[in-house]
Amino acid sequence: MVQVIKRMEVIPVAGYDSMLLNLAGAHEPFFTRNIVVMTDSDGVIGVGEVPGGEVITRRLESCIPLVEGRPWSQCNDIVMTCAKMLSAQVTAAPAGGTETAHAQIFKKVTNVLTGVETPLLDIMAKHLEVPVAALLGDGQQRDSVRFLGYLFYVGDRTKTGMPYIHDDDDSDEWGRIRREPALTAEAIVHQAKAAQERFGFHDFKLKGGVFSGAEEMEAIRALKRSFPDARITIDPNGAWSLAESLELCRDMVGTLTYCEDPCGAEGRFSGRETMAEFHRLSGLATATNMIDTDWREMKAAIRLDSVTIPLADPHFWTMRGCVRVAQLCHDMDLTWGVHSNNHFDISLHMVAQAAAAAPGFYNACDTHYMWQDGQHLGQEPPVFRDGCLSVPRDAPGLGVEIDRAKLEAAHRLYVEHDCGTRDDAAGMQSIIPGWEYDPHRPALVR
Repeated sequence: MVQVIKRMEVIPVAGYDSMLLNLAGAHEPFFTRNIVVMTDSDGVIGVGEVPGGEVITRRLESCIPLVEGRPWSQCNDIVMTCAKMLSAQVTAAPAGGTETAHAQIFKKVTNVLTGVETPLLDIMAKHLEVPVAALLGDGQQRDSVRFLGYLFYVGDRTKTGMPYIHDDDDSDEWGRIRREPALTAEAIVHQAKAAQERFGFHDFKLKGGVFSGAEEMEAIRALKRSFPDARITIDPNGAWSLAESLELCRDMVGTLTYCEDPCGAEGRFSGRETMAEFHRLSGLATATNMIDTDWREMKAAIRLDSVTIPLADPHFWTMRGCVRVAQLCHDMDLTWGVHSNNHFDISLHMVAQAAAAAPGFYNACDTHYMWQDGQHLGQEPPVFRDGCLSVPRDAPGLGVEIDRAKLEAAHRLYVEHDCGTRDDAAGMQSIIPGWEYDPHRPALVR
């Protein structure tokens, strides 16, 4: 008998966050995600996690009639049918005004398709008794996946009047400091040491776009002194001009291993063109999740030699799509990596499965999970060993079995606090009245 999808559930959820600072402002006390749970006619359950927000919730819900009653074996056709329907919706939608790069990327329908594709792959892999990685690309390439420590400047929650979580974990130094202010180079190094002690990370990324570029580069130099063998990068989300980027990075070869989105569009030049100039003139490798977020942009970025490390994570490319990017990188002497937003353990497993199927060398994967550690929705928490997650070949599916009680609690948190679409400006405005996002001015340079 052919197994079909009997039920598709879309569950908006929330988790607790620290006051992490970035170019667009400050993370609010709660981050949001959409969890998709599918159950087939044999009772096998598949799960997926994608970004939060009402728009994505509604789009996922609009896919339910196209999924329920269909055999999971028709995964490709189901995803294609949903893509056609969603593309028609987006084409008909009115254009918005000035937005953060984050908001622009989240308008793409690919993250919704990932929410449909992932639980289907999870169910399929469980029936076939293989990891999801075995169904991606040329199959599973490795049993362990490297992650990096994602460091942030952290604002002072006590000045906001907002309900940021605190004093929730005193089990080690990372638990004690991750909710507290971190506004200096010394504090960033302290973060890195504490995160390495808990998770074992060997590589680090600093979210920039908060202070002046010169001040942030001092933090990078301090990190390199403390971790001389680490691959280190900074991501100011394109806040710097091309000229400023080159000035800041002219003596950073050997300190910065690569630079993520140092500059963006300027006048008549696109972000891909300015990044190409930066790459050529600085001698540094470049990474991005801003200038090659779909295949058309990817073609242009490769032709211009704008990017060395495309950050193509499952949420914005689909599980199969991001592994296609990894195969492209392997064939064209590029390095595949992923980008991250705040997420639960389901997303962490999605990234690990995709990276397990990526051929050749890959960049240590971004993850915010160090900031959410302890808030898992699965029955068992993820365990990092030496900065890596294992992807056992004898563990069928995605690698996470949903805990319904935790899922329901995360949904209640979403409802009780009236959570919705991410708004980093609101967090910053709680300490700087009238603060507004400016894509070319660091958040605390006003």
